[in-house]
Amino acid sequence: MTKGRLEGFSDGVLAIIITIMVLELKVPTGDTLEAIYPMAPIFFGYVLSFVYIGIYWNNHHHLMQTVNHVTGGMMWANLHLLFWLSLLPVVTGWAGQYPSMPWPTALYGVVLLASALAWLVLQRAIIRAGGSLAEMIGSDFKGKVSALLLIAGVSLAFFRTWTAHATFALVAAIWIIPDRRIERRLAQRS
Repeated sequence: MTKGRLEGFSDGVLAIIITIMVLELKVPTGDTLEAIYPMAPIFFGYVLSFVYIGIYWNNHHHLMQTVNHVTGGMMWANLHLLFWLSLLPVVTGWAGQYPSMPWPTALYGVVLLASALAWLVLQRAIIRAGGSLAEMIGSDFKGKVSALLLIAGVSLAFFRTWTAHATFALVAAIWIIPDRRIERRLAQRS
């Protein structure tokens, strides 16, 4: 399998995930701005999940630029990541419907954490296949801090739900600032 085929499949799955999430947004019942207010948590949940999918899509593109050849391990690791990301529409809807309840918030965080860990598994599969990804990502400080924050967010869901949501948003904010490590190294090679 070529890396282009792996990227194309992943792009398609991520596009479907976003489509499913947006289809969950319902038309407000009423013609005033007050009709939108009850939808606010659902909309903000959608925005946060959309940002997460965008971050994974963007970084997946950069990650695939380091791949020389696709291995079976990479394909399974990639499917593992897509599995966890495909659960985002369900947990986004549940957490948006019950934003102040611990279990929907915690499960949302668990899916984010599992996606982050699946990302690390994919990175390791690519590193095992050879190439220079290991030197490009270095100590992966952002990845380690993100995992710790996601664990904290899941724990906070049972005590301070809104703080948990803010923690999940903070992790997205950390990653929305482009991670230029791979991009910079690839540019140096050219």
